[in-house]
Amino acid sequence: MSGQPSLLESPDRVLSTLEKDGSRRWLYPRLARGRFWRWRMIAAWSLIAVFTLLPYIQINGRPAVLLDLVHRRFTLFGYTFLPTDTRLLAVLMVGLVLGIFCATALLGRLWCGWACPQTVYMEFVFRPMERLLLGRRGTGGRPPADVAIWRRLILYVGYLAVSFFLAHTFLAYWVGVDQLRTWVFHSPADHPAAFAVVVAVTGLMLFDFVYFREQTCIIACPYGRFQSALLDRNSLIIAYDPGRGEPRGKRAAGADSPPVAGRQMPAGDCVDCGLCAAVCPTGIDIRDGLQIECIGCAQCIDACDGVMARLKRPPGLVRYTSQAALSGERQRVVRARVLIYAGMVMLLGGLLGYLVITKSPVDMILIRNIGMPFVMRGEIVENTIKVKLTNRLDRPQELRIEVPDHPEVTVESASTMIRMAPGEVRVEPVRVMVPAERFAGGKLEVKIRVRGENGLIVDRECRLLGPVAAKGAS
Repeated sequence: MSGQPSLLESPDRVLSTLEKDGSRRWLYPRLARGRFWRWRMIAAWSLIAVFTLLPYIQINGRPAVLLDLVHRRFTLFGYTFLPTDTRLLAVLMVGLVLGIFCATALLGRLWCGWACPQTVYMEFVFRPMERLLLGRRGTGGRPPADVAIWRRLILYVGYLAVSFFLAHTFLAYWVGVDQLRTWVFHSPADHPAAFAVVVAVTGLMLFDFVYFREQTCIIACPYGRFQSALLDRNSLIIAYDPGRGEPRGKRAAGADSPPVAGRQMPAGDCVDCGLCAAVCPTGIDIRDGLQIECIGCAQCIDACDGVMARLKRPPGLVRYTSQAALSGERQRVVRARVLIYAGMVMLLGGLLGYLVITKSPVDMILIRNIGMPFVMRGEIVENTIKVKLTNRLDRPQELRIEVPDHPEVTVESASTMIRMAPGEVRVEPVRVMVPAERFAGGKLEVKIRVRGENGLIVDRECRLLGPVAAKGAS
């Protein structure tokens, strides 16, 4: 209708995976087989092997990694974290976050392009399958429109098989390979919840790697959104050197840079072939500068170096560098934020190691009983306390509860000797009997001790309550 303002058309794509009209832009990146691609392939398949084999590796008789949510036991490389290990888990998580900050300040988004599972499986499993079966093996790019239906059928069956295998491997991290093996060789009706998890994870992987693909990095992953806050001018990035590459112009191999028509300056090394954009797995043009979609995979470097080699020009028009180095400034690897991050990570790592080494094989928590704080038994004051014990060892233990340093205090429990199975958590109610005359101001500080085998002693301070007006009270 006349008189109404028209919508402004976008001059370019808002996202690299969207056309100007808002429709999906499907990416079929070409493949640049350069030196970085070869190193990335070695790293990717090494990581895939680690991910696949890690649940089967045993350390000190325990799985290398087992995240047992049902029993709330988390085993990482031979050490088992329990719900009582709140300090350990807090130190571990804070250390991991600060480690990410430190690594990003130094290496930028190298993790995204070289080690992130999304990139590893997308670029070295799913896309190679697609190129093999759709006729673009070794080159990549958009597949032909007349691909036989049987090829597409085999491709999707392959996608399903890989996703199904990865879902089972993922489940092994949570239930262990022994339990997983039992489930695999029995009917799904015997374990419907586990089977539902496998089906759900398989479906999510198919959705991610077959449909959503690079949009996970661009839209869903929060790490890219933190890039502007975590990077600085000295962080490692992939960048195009406009001082060397501009103005763009075409020339023959080995020829000197000829003047560009209508310009006084000679043409730069960039011949505007567009390969750096054609190979990008997130669909950006690195010549537009640092962008949030760049995952640091170095495909544009391999593509550009190949062109420079054919033109007999030095490599590095697109390279790993930093904003400071690109501007002619001195690049500083050692700087305040890196030192602060590294120092905090080392401090937390040392603290975590100390807490793990000094951790007792028995955890004890004292819980005061609900109801009356104490009961008078003639001249004896009775406090009822619940002692929560956790056996952290993989073998049974025999424990005894006592109150040292106070011979007049007696402890009564249902069992004189508490026998605990490996990993067992038990709440043992105990009655602490104290003569009333021992209380001062209605309280008495004592030490509750758990004594076990091989000289094991675990002490906890406990305040017993009694009559305020007792004899000897001040």
